[in-house]
Amino acid sequence: MVFEDKMIMNGEPDEEEEEEEEEDMVDPLEVVREKCEQSEHCVHARERLEACESRVGSRSETTEDCTEELFDFLHARDHCVAHKVFQSVK
Repeated sequence: MVFEDKMIMNGEPDEEEEEEEEEDMVDPLEVVREKCEQSEHCVHARERLEACESRVGSRSETTEDCTEELFDFLHARDHCVAHKVFQSVK
């Protein structure tokens, strides 16, 4: 029984160590993406995407999809990110 308890304890990380790792690790790309999504151009693209999604979701039979709107939003966000992300990465 003692051997099994030691194996279980050795395989699990301490809760304190796990919390410290999560607090210290921040992906700068995610931070910049969130800021860029709030820019005027991205907000407009997101509104078009959401309007398309609600339109497509309200119909039972449609061949329309929101691929173009999704790509427009991602392009606008990534264009903004490309100009800002390297300033925060050193």
